[in-house]
Amino acid sequence: MADCISKQINYIEWPAKDLSATKTFFQEVFDWHFTDYGDQYTAFSGDTVNGGFFHADKTSRPEQGAALVVLYSSQLEVTQHEVERGGGQITQPIFEFPGGRRFHFTEPSGNELAVWSDK
Repeated sequence: MADCISKQINYIEWPAKDLSATKTFFQEVFDWHFTDYGDQYTAFSGDTVNGGFFHADKTSRPEQGAALVVLYSSQLEVTQHEVERGGGQITQPIFEFPGGRRFHFTEPSGNELAVWSDK
């Protein structure tokens, strides 16, 4: 019998027009931790996701064909408020869907993400 091979999403990378503003936003709102690799790339680690941001003038938006990364929060309203306070722009306020509720936002470099909750 062959050994079980692990296959899972391991790392996510986004473009960032303003690495400094993007880092500050995710540090303050989602408590992500960053390690810089020069002035063009920063890696992050969080509770459930790891990845990085590279300096670029592009954005990652589903309307442009990009995947939508969806984060989880047990307190959706609080998280939406923190996103707004941190400088994120709400693109879709909290709405219901089968299985839960969520909202969409862009972070300071213009990448769109969502946050969902089953609560």
